[in-house]
Amino acid sequence: MAEPDQPSTARMIDYWLGGEHHFPVDVAAAHAFEQAYGPCAAIFRSLRDFLGRAVRAITDAGVDGFLVFGAGVPTRGNVHEVAPEATVLYTDVDPVAIRLGQRILAGSDRAGYGFGDATDIGTVDPAQLHRFVPGWGRRPVGVIFLGLAAFLDDDTLARTLDELYAAAAPGSFLAVDFDSEELAAYPEALAMMGPAFRMRPPAAFGPLLGRWRPTGDGVVPVARWRPSGPPDPVPDAFFGALATRAAD
Repeated sequence: MAEPDQPSTARMIDYWLGGEHHFPVDVAAAHAFEQAYGPCAAIFRSLRDFLGRAVRAITDAGVDGFLVFGAGVPTRGNVHEVAPEATVLYTDVDPVAIRLGQRILAGSDRAGYGFGDATDIGTVDPAQLHRFVPGWGRRPVGVIFLGLAAFLDDDTLARTLDELYAAAAPGSFLAVDFDSEELAAYPEALAMMGPAFRMRPPAAFGPLLGRWRPTGDGVVPVARWRPSGPPDPVPDAFFGALATRAAD
């Protein structure tokens, strides 16, 4: 794979997670962000641990098919590694991430990677959806929607989640996270996130879920969502929830 000349958030996260799928340009960007904000590895490990706990909760409910939006690099505890018996379709809009993901998963018959715009379910390849998320729309699935809400305005986010609710079968699950206003205290780091980046007060998170209903855990800092031990000592910058689609 040719070395890119622009950093990628997905590969920066891979770096922070201790992965192997990043380049010097990503490491430099990660270090620049940390100069403005502070160490990030523990935060992204906490976010990945939340993903793992949410996926295990979904599989414990009997669900064995997952559709992942904004998937980034599909390693370091991503869905198919946490739930090896499940089938998984990873999607992204970044062609570099898609090519990398396809290369990583080339030998798998249970996980695939393709183009998919989270705001338009119709952009997901029907053949891939049928292969890796069999029964989509007819049997419960897990929808992973992490790292995306901060880049969608309220109207787009609410519409997107409602369309996913309508498309998914009753009994499906949604794993979702939100960015709090914590980053506002770090203006240089905030500027690096770009003008589309949206922080929200915690009180706004629940209403944006629309018809999706959070489990009894509610929408809480990700480190405090069903922790396996004492919660990770990380800032309350990210809130997460596991929500369900009720029966019609």
